[in-house]
Amino acid sequence: MGLFVEDGGLLTSVQDEGRFGYQQYGVSPSGPMDVRSFHIANLLVGNPRGESALEITFIGPRLRFTKANTIAITGGDFRPRINGSDIANYEAIRVREGDVLSFGGLKSGSRGYIAFFGGLDIPLVMGSRSTLLRNGIGGLQGRRLQKGDEIAFLNPSLHPAGRKKRSIPPERFPQKEIVLRVVVGPQENEFTDSGLKRFFWFEKIISNEFDRMGCRLECDPVEHKGDGNIITDGISFGSIQVPTSGQPIIMLADRQSTGGYAKIGTVISVDLPLIAQGRPGDRVRFVRVSLKLAQSLYLRELEKMNWLEDYLKEEE
Repeated sequence: MGLFVEDGGLLTSVQDEGRFGYQQYGVSPSGPMDVRSFHIANLLVGNPRGESALEITFIGPRLRFTKANTIAITGGDFRPRINGSDIANYEAIRVREGDVLSFGGLKSGSRGYIAFFGGLDIPLVMGSRSTLLRNGIGGLQGRRLQKGDEIAFLNPSLHPAGRKKRSIPPERFPQKEIVLRVVVGPQENEFTDSGLKRFFWFEKIISNEFDRMGCRLECDPVEHKGDGNIITDGISFGSIQVPTSGQPIIMLADRQSTGGYAKIGTVISVDLPLIAQGRPGDRVRFVRVSLKLAQSLYLRELEKMNWLEDYLKEEE
């Protein structure tokens, strides 16, 4: 087999790169909230970066291994432990049959990723193993992991090809204040000049309404020219909708595929992990950047991931 779930934690789900090509039918891509941490976890164990893994949220699970394998844990620091002893984040770790993975409590961030060499034996639904919780599809019966669940490994190994020492310095996430770069539009003309200025000048607070669908922010209302409604159009990961209330919502991995509220801007791709690792009560500030800069930063991120993949494949 592979894993036996002794405790599912608060919200643990199977995710891979995502389910693409079905938004026209109302099915969002889903996939990891923090794509960077997810990719790094897979690369550390020697997987393709989009292989299936587990995403954990706020409180980690307790997992017993029924098959030896190599794992890596990235994202927020949940203080992982094997058989009660601390292990490192952002490092490939060998686990044996009977070992138990648990977590001592969240120290930083809010979401973590557990990758397993070879991936997880989960059926493909529309070409993906990702769990889309709001529609109940993909993953393990379309739901979060629960006590008593079992998941098999696809192709486990204790000896991934490449470097023997497979580790990198852990990612550091902002504490209390998050700065997000935003490309304005596509409906910025639906807002007053003062509304646009207030959106960028004043900080917002992450509310308790924060899940895989979206993150609602609390602030003085962002002023529309009208009522904030538009003809329904598509929503991307990072779109910032501003409904009639004037309280912005950052749309995330399990977002609906379309929406009828004006979108004031979009968080750039490389900054999405920052909001994914945020917590209710954290402050958020937006900074306006050009589309050209956003594209340049995205390409630089791809180069870093390509370099890491090549580095880990090299023999020491």
